[in-house]
This record gives sequence, structure tokens and C-alpha cells, in this order.
Amino acid sequence: MRLSQSAIVLGSVLLPSAAAWGSLGHITVAYIASNFVKDNTAAYFQDLLRNDTEHYLAGAATWADSIRYTKWGRFSKNFHFIDAKDTPPTYCGVDFERDCKEEGCVVSSIQNYTSQLLDTALWSWRRNQAAKFVIHFVGDIHQPLHVENVAQGGNGIHVKWESSEFNLHHVWDSSIAEKMLGGIHRKPYEAGFDWAANLTDQIKSGKYALESKLWAQGLSLDDPIKTAMGWANESNAVVCTHVFPEGPKAIVGQELAGDYYEKAAPVIELQVAKAGYRLAAWLDLIADKVSGTQSIDEL
Repeated sequence: MRLSQSAIVLGSVLLPSAAAWGSLGHITVAYIASNFVKDNTAAYFQDLLRNDTEHYLAGAATWADSIRYTKWGRFSKNFHFIDAKDTPPTYCGVDFERDCKEEGCVVSSIQNYTSQLLDTALWSWRRNQAAKFVIHFVGDIHQPLHVENVAQGGNGIHVKWESSEFNLHHVWDSSIAEKMLGGIHRKPYEAGFDWAANLTDQIKSGKYALESKLWAQGLSLDDPIKTAMGWANESNAVVCTHVFPEGPKAIVGQELAGDYYEKAAPVIELQVAKAGYRLAAWLDLIADKVSGTQSIDEL
């Protein structure tokens, strides 16, 4: 289901506000997924999310971040990451039993909220929230520092970005992607829409056309933990190759908007493309499984 450029303008008043992976990454992932889901999947989730516009996924993509620090939503604060207790750059790897907190992590949360989406006995408001969590967490698990323990996923490492000081997590969440697009000028939905359109074309007929055929291999609703762990370990490998190629200590205080950016930017683009494509495939599986078995009751 391909989106039209006019839709982003006409629908802008229906979208939630967003400050800026950061918001930009999650919004882009959602728009890519919107471009690849089947028509019946789009109709199902438009109904469930109570949004019949083309922005039904993008409009829900940042909700999980918006509630994580509220009194009600603080239960979900650990669900956005898994702390891989590895030693980059000599060893990178995620182990579910070792690294997932007792309260939960992004891997167990993908399983949990996928299971809720498939449970047609649940009230639709529960499945509505589950959908929002799944949309967000599939994006999170493709951000390398959401699957790393060092310095709380890079939050405790201070670096420079165009002479200003930021933590490393923010650089990977937002700064690199925004620089790739020439800045987003406080318009993350428009920037995400355009970036998603470009990446959709690259997946369909451009530089990702061949490799993207492998991105959805092994997806299984019967074993969401195995599926999510595959994604987590793939993202975590980037920690050794591109996040800390010379180790965590070597990056402290360094200016990252130059050579480091040039090496990291293609990786972030690839991860966003993968996340969007896989999210579409995951939502297709969910919609197919519940198709014809229920109607969406009133929220």
C-alpha cells in the first residue's frame, strides 16, 4: 500500500507532535512498513488503531516513547532495549537468558505484545496498545545501542557533534539520521515520509532489491523470541563494527560528525530500511492469522 505525497500534507493535522530512532527513525520505519503491507493488513490495523488515514502506523510509532516516563507508563521503561553484556569490539553478542531483565526487555516485549495482538478475546483497547508497542519495538530492536549494555547503551558516553556535546546514544538515535537528510527542521513526519519513499524505492528496485529478499526469512509467530533475537544479534554486531570499532574508551569526547559519521550513516540507513520491511512482514503475519476471526469492538 504505497502512500501519496499529498497525503502527508493533508494528514499533518492528524499526527501527534514529535521532537525529533529518535522520532524520525520510528516514523520512517512506520511509513516504510505502510508501503509494503498488504491491503488487508492495512485495513485491519487502520480499524484497530482507529485511524483510516495513510498515517495509521506513523501516527502510532512514537506513542511508546511518549508514555514510558509517565506515572502510568513507567512499567514499560525497560521494554525498549536489551542490555547485551558483551565486550565490544572484541566480542559482540546478545544472550536472552543473560541479558533480558526480569521485568522484561525489547525481545520479550515483542513476544508479549504480539501474543496480545493475536488474542482475539482481549478487549480492542488492549490490542490497540499492543499494536502501538509492536510498531515501536520493532524499530527499537534495529537501533544498535538499544541492544547494548556498555554505558547504558551509550547514554553515559559523552561525545562531540559539530562541536556541541551530546551522548553517544542520541547521536545514533537522531543526529546521524538528521544530518543524512540535511536536517528535519522540526518536521519529522514530512522528513520521515520522504526518507521512507526513497528507501521504499531502494528496496523495491534499487541497491537493496537483492538483499531485501532475505530480510524477512525466518519470521515466525510460533517463536517470536527466536525471531526477535535474530534481529537483536544482527543489530548488536554493528556495535563492534561501527559503534565502538576501537572500543568504548576511544570514542569519549571525540568529534563524530566527520569520518565516524561517513561510516555510520550507511549502516543506520540499512537498519531503518530493514526495520520497516520486517515490520510490514510481521504485521502481515498477524493480520493473516486473525483475519476473518473477529470484528473490532468499540474502544
